[in-house]
Amino acid sequence: MARSNEVSLWPAWASPPGIDGEWNSFGGELISLALVSEDGREFYGVLGCENPEPWVAENVIPKLYAEPIPLILLQSELTAYLFQFDAVHIVADWPEDIEHFCRLLIVGPGMRINTPPLTMEIVRVDTVSEDPHNALADARALRDYFARGQA
Repeated sequence: MARSNEVSLWPAWASPPGIDGEWNSFGGELISLALVSEDGREFYGVLGCENPEPWVAENVIPKLYAEPIPLILLQSELTAYLFQFDAVHIVADWPEDIEHFCRLLIVGPGMRINTPPLTMEIVRVDTVSEDPHNALADARALRDYFARGQA
C-alpha cells in the first residue's frame, strides 16, 4: 500500500501520474516536459526550441502554451515539484520521456538535482489526448488512462 504522500503508478494503489515530453524530432533536444500526479498536481516546463524540425514547428511549437524558461529554472521547478512527495514512481509510455526526464536530473559533471526516491517504468499503451503533442495534455491522458483502470 502506498503511503499517503507517495505518488505511485499502479492502479492497485491509486490512479497513476503521467509523464510526457516533446522533443525536436528523433533524438532531438527536449522542448517541454510534464508530470501529472494522481491527485492532480501538475508540473509543466518549456525549454523552447531554436531550430525546430519542420514537423515539430507545425505540430509541437504552436501547442506549447507557455513561455520557454532557462534549463536551470526548469530543473529548480522540477525539484520543487518532486519534493511534494515522499517517493515518486513514474510510468511513461515512451522511452524518450524517461531519457529526457533523467537528463534533467543532471546539472553538471558528477552533479544532479536532489530528489525523493524515484522509480521509473515504461509501459506500452495508447492514450487519447485532448491536445496531442502538448506534453501536459498527453501526461494528463496517460494519468487518466490508468485512473480508468486500463493498465
